[in-house]
Amino acid sequence: QVQLVESGGGLVQPGGSLRLSCAASGFTFSAYAMSWYRQPPRKERELVARILGPGGNTDYADSVKGRFTISRDNAKNVVYLQMNSLEPEDTAVYFCSARRQYHTLLVGADYWGQGTQVTVSS
Repeated sequence: QVQLVESGGGLVQPGGSLRLSCAASGFTFSAYAMSWYRQPPRKERELVARILGPGGNTDYADSVKGRFTISRDNAKNVVYLQMNSLEPEDTAVYFCSARRQYHTLLVGADYWGQGTQVTVSS
């Protein structure tokens, strides 16, 4: 029943912006930490940003700090990734992920969306 559906990807010029959305269903959204991962061409998947459920604390990869912002709307069961000042190196398939949070500990299986392509090119 768990479903994560990403949207908002596409082609953008360097310096441009995109906002990715991940619509979640089938679980108690507010009790899950939500993350954005990305997998550039010919590279390993990497954690981009994470936002906790209770408290909403965030963490970012060094490569995106100051440019990307993760946020969530627990009333709408949606997590966002606002991406500004995009660079060609940001080109990747971006995945939404969810994992149950018990206090500050992330437990249980992690769930994944299908991914959305972001291409930064002139």
